[in-house]
This record gives sequence, C-alpha cells and structure tokens, in this order.
Amino acid sequence: MAILFKTPISENSAFKFIEEALSGAHQYDGYLNIASDAGEKALSWGPAMHAEEFKAEISEILRQTWDAARFWAVYERRDDRRDPETTDIRNAAFRLTRGYAGVIVVTLSLLGKRDNANDLELVFVCFEQDFHRRNFRVRYEGKAISDDS
Repeated sequence: MAILFKTPISENSAFKFIEEALSGAHQYDGYLNIASDAGEKALSWGPAMHAEEFKAEISEILRQTWDAARFWAVYERRDDRRDPETTDIRNAAFRLTRGYAGVIVVTLSLLGKRDNANDLELVFVCFEQDFHRRNFRVRYEGKAISDDS
C-alpha cells in the first residue's frame, strides 16, 4: 500500500512552478494528460514546439478545466522522495473519484532532457463541488491506499 496523495500544493504554487520551468533555461520534454468521464486526451511537447506554445496550450487546458471543475487538489510528485509514479497517482485518483460527478484528473510532466534534477510532475484532481474535494482530501490525503480502494 502506497501513500499516493502525500504532497498537496496550492494552485498558485503549481502555476508558479509551471511558469518557472517553462521560462527558465532548462530543456524539457513535456506531457499533459486529461482524464474525465468524457474520455482521455494527451498532449505532448513536440520537438518543433517552443516553450511558449506548450505553455499556452497547457494554460488553455487548465483554464477549460477550471471552467468545468473549479475545486482543485494539486499534488507534486518527485523522484527524490521516492513518490509513486505519476501514472499510478493519476489512475488511483480517477478510480477513487468515480463516485463524484464531473471529476477531471490532469497530470503534467515536465521532464529534463539532460537530467531529472529539475523535473516537474503535478497531478490536479479537479471537482465540480467543493464538498467532494474536501471529502477526497479527508479520505485519501496522506493515507495509504490499497488497490482495492
């Protein structure tokens, strides 16, 4: 059993981290994944895409997500803490929120092309209702979660 939702951060911190990563000198490969009842969509940072273009696409997707589900729980994932993989966190978030209407799970990975020292991996669990977000945080944040949950 792993603790999947152990490092919550504020939306403002998440946006600051994204801005700093995409405005800095580090080179990244980037991936964004959106999962909801409507399906799944992935966006990759293509080789010909500039950082500003990828940032604009991320910003638009996050704005659309905010319009649909504005109560967010954001988690940062890092290798140096031996956190579970982003995909595991995303899949668990999607599975655990099936009882809530209109949940959107967004994962963003900015992975350094040279090393992983400046990697940024975030999981946004977005709810239509604030009480669903509060319930999710009370039930799962900082707690071990089994595959049966």
